[in-house]
Amino acid sequence: MVITSKPIGYVNSSRKEKKDDHWGAVESIITLDENIFTVEAIWGLDEFSHIEVIFYMDQVLEEKIVTGARHPRNDVNLPKVGIFAQRGKSRPNRLGLSRCKLLKTNGLSIHVLGLDAIDKTPVLDIKPYVKEFAPREETTQPNWMSEIMNQYYND
Repeated sequence: MVITSKPIGYVNSSRKEKKDDHWGAVESIITLDENIFTVEAIWGLDEFSHIEVIFYMDQVLEEKIVTGARHPRNDVNLPKVGIFAQRGKSRPNRLGLSRCKLLKTNGLSIHVLGLDAIDKTPVLDIKPYVKEFAPREETTQPNWMSEIMNQYYND
């Protein structure tokens, strides 16, 4: 089965290169495709504090895709774990998912804070963050994940 998608818009950001950390102060604008959407597509979105953005990491080279295990961030001091046990960009379908703060909407532009996608990244979907979809139980994760995420959203 082949699944095809086309971008609904693109990220406009001052962040031009792939970096692992310091996304917290990054302001971005998601600009929706005016050939597909009218402003009605985002009516009511500004009533939410956060959104979830699904994007395509188009700058990840095909030969960098990982389908098995690797050390997160290619750091041999971290445990070797499967690609689905980490959030690395070298994923089989190159899909990214980010939850970010919604600052405002303006026409077909959605202004956000903390979106970890670089400039010109194709956006595939946007959903409002709804707290009832968060896990109902306490969440757990390995210590190594907490350690590498320590600087992820720091300014």
